[in-house]
Amino acid sequence: MRTLLKFWLVTLFLLPAFSHAADNFPAQQTFAGQSLTLNGKGVRTKLLFNLYTAGLYLQEKSTDASAILTTEKPLAMRLEVISAMITSEKMEEAVRAGFKQSSSDPNLQPRIEQLITVFKEPIKQGDIYDFAYRPGALAIIKNGKNATSIAGADFKQAFFGIWLGAKPVQTSLKKALLGQ
Repeated sequence: MRTLLKFWLVTLFLLPAFSHAADNFPAQQTFAGQSLTLNGKGVRTKLLFNLYTAGLYLQEKSTDASAILTTEKPLAMRLEVISAMITSEKMEEAVRAGFKQSSSDPNLQPRIEQLITVFKEPIKQGDIYDFAYRPGALAIIKNGKNATSIAGADFKQAFFGIWLGAKPVQTSLKKALLGQ
């Protein structure tokens, strides 16, 4: 009986995330003037909690994470916050931890700080962040409004490496983003 109750509780936690997220992840989307295709999407979980839904957009579908990270082609990541547990402080911690796993390049630090300033504004459930890369710069958009732009292919590789790199934040999310 307890097992059945746990199953239903987990199911109740998962259903809203999948049904709500589908609306914000269309098959085709325009980011920074570039039409891109949804490559894959998944949910970032921690313990049993769904934190955000992520979708990876590319010019052409790909399952090759290394090629996605190293080629100079437009791409985008959309994150939809689906949990009230995500705060500015927790997002800052997660970003710092993600970059630490993704890259050891100290030259990225000023640009990481620039990214973190975007998360200093209060974060609430339903917020949508778009991270759109066009060769040379990553545009960060919160709820449809430009927040900042960060230069460098090295930054792009480290940033997207948080989810697609050798040590991703969550292996199952990496596979989902790659459409696997």
